Amino acid sequence: MRKKKRRQVFENVEVIDAGAKGKTVGKAPDGRVIFLTNTVPGDVVDVQTTKKRKAYFEGVATHFHSLSQKRVEPECQHFGVCGGCKWQDMGYEHQLFYKQKEVENNLRRIGHLELPEISPIIGSEKQYFYRNKMEFSFSDSRWLTLDEIRSSEEITDKDALGFHIPGMWDKILDIKKCHLQEDPSNAIRLETRNFAINNELSFFNPRHQRGLLRTLMIRTASTGEIMVLVQFFEDDATKRDLLLNHIRDTFPEITSLLYVVNSKGNDTIYDQEVVCHGGRDHIFEEMEGLRFKITAKSFYQTNSDQAYTLYKVARDFAELNGDELVYDLYTGTGTIAQFVAKNAKKVVGIESVPEAIADAKANAKNNGITNAEFFVGDMKNIFNADFIQANGRPDVLITDPPREGMHKNVVRQILDIAPKKVVYMSCNSATQARDLELMKALYSVTKVQPVDMFPQTHHVENVVLLERKTSLNAQA
Repeated sequence: MRKKKRRQVFENVEVIDAGAKGKTVGKAPDGRVIFLTNTVPGDVVDVQTTKKRKAYFEGVATHFHSLSQKRVEPECQHFGVCGGCKWQDMGYEHQLFYKQKEVENNLRRIGHLELPEISPIIGSEKQYFYRNKMEFSFSDSRWLTLDEIRSSEEITDKDALGFHIPGMWDKILDIKKCHLQEDPSNAIRLETRNFAINNELSFFNPRHQRGLLRTLMIRTASTGEIMVLVQFFEDDATKRDLLLNHIRDTFPEITSLLYVVNSKGNDTIYDQEVVCHGGRDHIFEEMEGLRFKITAKSFYQTNSDQAYTLYKVARDFAELNGDELVYDLYTGTGTIAQFVAKNAKKVVGIESVPEAIADAKANAKNNGITNAEFFVGDMKNIFNADFIQANGRPDVLITDPPREGMHKNVVRQILDIAPKKVVYMSCNSATQARDLELMKALYSVTKVQPVDMFPQTHHVENVVLLERKTSLNAQA
């Protein structure tokens, strides 16, 4: 018979820090770290452990003896259940403090780097309603509250349109109001949900793989344009048109109304056909006079205002004078490449997603940019000696990889061509630090600038300038 694990209780634990992945930190009586999910630094709490490891515990606060002065009242009624904005109960100035601290700790502890003075983190002017893209899931078995579960009344309204409960792939929290995307996002979501229920359009059941409605994506742009994409699991043209026509007629401001019929096991749309039901198949975003075509499959920074801030930091770090060949790795739809093109002799962008490169080429043409070329391919394969031979050795290299950082082959190739400057943008300072450690023999870190793209969460962007060391400059 399996031995039941004993959960421990620690009393009067002071929460002393905020750690990785948004968790806060306390100390057990034996000195081991306790990672907590429902506290703010400065709280004094009783803790019940949920996991025990050799070097640490994980736990939750079950009683609060005193509350931190860093606390604020969360804006969202779904806080604590949704899991999307875990730092809403912490004042924004304190969020920025812990984000900056995490960047510095990762660069020092993981990268073992010699650092200049790190510039103060750039906060977001908008602390709510800052996202330009949201994705919601339909479910016919919504998450029930404890009060609902304990109630003797029969629950009939089980349909939901909202977010996954953290750690539960088949349970969706029905969202009444989300504070992440500007109107009419909430109105579109609620009207879609209510119309579907009133007209008996079935919501998706992930366990049994059945139901008509699967996901809803809403994209907004600083231009005022709006894209809505409904993903259907079942192919029923009559019901599909009923819903889409209602959305089109109720929200005439929608610029692009799209749908996907996807009956495969997962709900990713990158291998699916996107069909335009109304308007055009794209919207436009603008930045410094440049217009970027955004399709359903396009990647674009999800905080438009802070994306502009982030790109200005990268451009300032590059200090281009018009004579440089610039490489832009993981270029996406070519936004950074086009943003710096007017200051460079030529820009070469590389990206693995064919649709993104098609958008990049179209955007460059529409923006009248003639000194940028874009190539599609898996970065670790295409970015090689033959590519450098064909396109030239870059003076400046800008890289903005996904969360997992750069493949070791990519790092190795950067070291082989040794551009004078590397501007490394990252949404994960831990993997950024890992990559920078591999490069520190050839490069010095001369500037570090954290940028907060996602208020109310623990996520933070970081931009680092690497400059080739003097001994190598003399050899070049």
